[in-house]
Amino acid sequence: MILGMSLATFVLVHVIISLIAIVAGLIVMFGMLGSKRMPGLTAIFLVFTILTSASGFPIPPLLSEKLLPSHMIGILSLVLLAIACFALYGMKLNGAWRWIYALTALVSLYLNVFVLVIQSFLKVPALHALAPSVPPAEPPFAIVQGIVLVFFVVVIIGVLRRYRPTPT
Repeated sequence: MILGMSLATFVLVHVIISLIAIVAGLIVMFGMLGSKRMPGLTAIFLVFTILTSASGFPIPPLLSEKLLPSHMIGILSLVLLAIACFALYGMKLNGAWRWIYALTALVSLYLNVFVLVIQSFLKVPALHALAPSVPPAEPPFAIVQGIVLVFFVVVIIGVLRRYRPTPT
């Protein structure tokens, strides 16, 4: 039991939270390319991404048992999200805080998508057949992760060049 839920229910809630965070984050990311402020959706993205990272820790194996790469990604994501929230809400995107926000928010989104790809190759039978090792290491997995990385690098560079949010 985790937070009064069975492990299966908790994992399902974690996955739903993660998918909401990713969808909201992708919409916010493309909004940034057009310098559009989306305060409500941005808040949803940030809150659900924080919840995603935080809710991953209680899923066995627990952090106290052994520090895993997934835990390190969760810790990194939470640090990036804290900086993004400070840049957005504390510093109001003034000066360098604009690009600091964009970079930290989008790298945390990338990390969430990175984990989604890993989990997809582990849990979706058709993908798992292409990369059966745990963790996945076969060429199809590497190709997909490479495409995701290149996509995010290109979009993040575009956002850093274009993102000039207008005040609300």
